[in-house]
Amino acid sequence: MSTENALLTILTDRINNDTLVLPTLPEIAVRVRQAADDPEINLMQMADVISHDPALAARMIKVANSAFMGRSVKVNTLNQAVTRIGLRQIKNIATAMAMEQLFVSNNKLIKTYMDKAWQKTLKVACQAITTMDFYLRVNKHTSLNRDTITLASLVFNIGVLPILTEAERHPEVFANPSFLAHAIQKLGGKIGGAIMREWEFTDEFVEVAESWANPNYRPEHVCYVDFIRVGAIVEGILQVSDKSAALKQYEEKGIIKEVSMFADDTYLSVLEDVKTMFA
Repeated sequence: MSTENALLTILTDRINNDTLVLPTLPEIAVRVRQAADDPEINLMQMADVISHDPALAARMIKVANSAFMGRSVKVNTLNQAVTRIGLRQIKNIATAMAMEQLFVSNNKLIKTYMDKAWQKTLKVACQAITTMDFYLRVNKHTSLNRDTITLASLVFNIGVLPILTEAERHPEVFANPSFLAHAIQKLGGKIGGAIMREWEFTDEFVEVAESWANPNYRPEHVCYVDFIRVGAIVEGILQVSDKSAALKQYEEKGIIKEVSMFADDTYLSVLEDVKTMFA
C-alpha cells in the first residue's frame, strides 16, 4: 500500500471509529460564547471577557471601525467597540476573529500549508460576506445575517486542520501535493461537520462545513452554503468547468442580481471594505 493510501485509510478509519483528534475551539472564543449565552451578561462584562485576550480585543476594535460597519466616527476603546457591535453579534464575530489561532504549526512545512489554507479561507470569506451584504439590501426580511455568515465563512474549511495534523506524521506525502488536495476533498467535509458538532455549533454551521464542497448537496432554500459556494467559485477555490454558468444558478436562485456584479465597481468597493476587517 502506498504512503498516500495508507494515510487515507488511517484518516478514514479514525473518522469512522470517532478517534480522530479534532482541534479545540480557542479558549477565548469559548469564554465569549459562554458569556454571550448568559442572559444576565451586559456590554461592560462582555468587554471585560474579551479584554483578557489583547489580540482579540484589538481585532474587535478594528471590526467596529471597519468601513463595513458603516460608521464614520471611530471608536477608541473595547467598551465602545462592543457597544457598537452589540451583544447579539458579538458571539459570532468574536469567534470568527479567533479562528486564525487554529491555523498554526511548529512544523515549517505544515505551517506553509496552514497559511495557504487560511489565506484561501479569507478570500472566500470576503466574497461570501460581500455577496451577503448585497443580498440583504434586497431581502430585508430574511433570517440570514452578517455575523453568522462571517463566522460560517471562516469555519467552512475547518476540516483541513486534522488532515494536515495527521499528515505531519507522514512527511513523505508532501512530495505529492495533489494527494493532500484529494484527501481534503474526500474527507474535509465529513471532518468539518464532526468539528462543528464537537464544538456544539448550530446546524447551519454543520451544514456549511459538511456540505459546501459536495456537488450532490443542492438545497432548494437559500442558505449560508450558497454564499460560501459563490465565494469559493469566484475565487477559484471550488473548481468548476464554467465559472459563469456555475454562478448563473445563483442568479436564478435570487442570491445574486447578476453574474456581472462581481466586476462592478460598487461590489469591488464593498469587497475592499470587508477585507479591511481581516487585514
